[in-house]
Amino acid sequence: MTDKHLSSQFDSELTGVSARVMEMGGLVESQIRTAVYSLAQFSAEAAAQVTDMEGRVNAMEVEIDKELSSIIARRQPTARDLRLLIAISKTTANLERAGDEADKIARMVKSIIESGSARNMPASELRIAADLASGLLRKALDAFARLDVNMAVSILKEDDAIDKEFDGFVRKLITYMMEDPRAISPSLDLLFLAKAIERIGDHAKNIAEFIIYVVKGADVRHTPMETIESVLK
Repeated sequence: MTDKHLSSQFDSELTGVSARVMEMGGLVESQIRTAVYSLAQFSAEAAAQVTDMEGRVNAMEVEIDKELSSIIARRQPTARDLRLLIAISKTTANLERAGDEADKIARMVKSIIESGSARNMPASELRIAADLASGLLRKALDAFARLDVNMAVSILKEDDAIDKEFDGFVRKLITYMMEDPRAISPSLDLLFLAKAIERIGDHAKNIAEFIIYVVKGADVRHTPMETIESVLK
C-alpha cells in the first residue's frame, strides 16, 4: 500500500513537471511567433515584446531544474523514469536556447529598423524558413507530450530539409555580395537572422532525439538517419 502511495506521488510529480515544460514550450513558441512577426513587419514594438518574454523563459528554466533536482534527490528514480527526467532537463535547456535565438532575431530587427535599411531587406524567404522552424518546434513539443517516437523521427528528417534551405539561402547571399558590394552589410544581417532561424530547428531536432532516448533507451545524437531507423525497428 505504501509503495503504491509513493508511486502515485511520483507519477503526480512527473505529470506536474511535464506540464511545466509544456507551459515553458508555449511561452517560447509565442516568443518565436512574435519574433517572426517582427521580422515580417519590421515591427519594433513586436521585437520589444520578444525581449520582454526572455526573462520569463529564463526563470522557468531555473524553476524546472530546481524541481527536477528535488525529484531526483527524493525519489532516486531508475531506468525509464530517470531517462525521462534527464530528457526533461535537456528539453528545457533547448527551449531556453530556442528562446535566445528568437531574442537574437528581435534584437537584429530592432537594429535594422534603427539603421533605416529595413525597406531594402529581401526577407520573404527568411519568413518562410522561420515559419517552418517554429512549426517544427511546436511538433517537437507535441511529440514530447505523447512520447511519440514516429513523430520524433519525422522531425529529424524535416530538420534536414531546413538545413538544406539554409545552405541554399547562404549561397544566394554570397552571390549577392559578390555581384554588388553595397549588398554586403544587409546580406550579413540576413545571414545572422537565417542562422538564428536554423538554430531553432536544431533545438527542435534535439528535443526529438531525447524522445527516442526516453522510449528506446538509445542515444541517437550525431547518428545517421539510417542507423536511427534501424535502432527503432
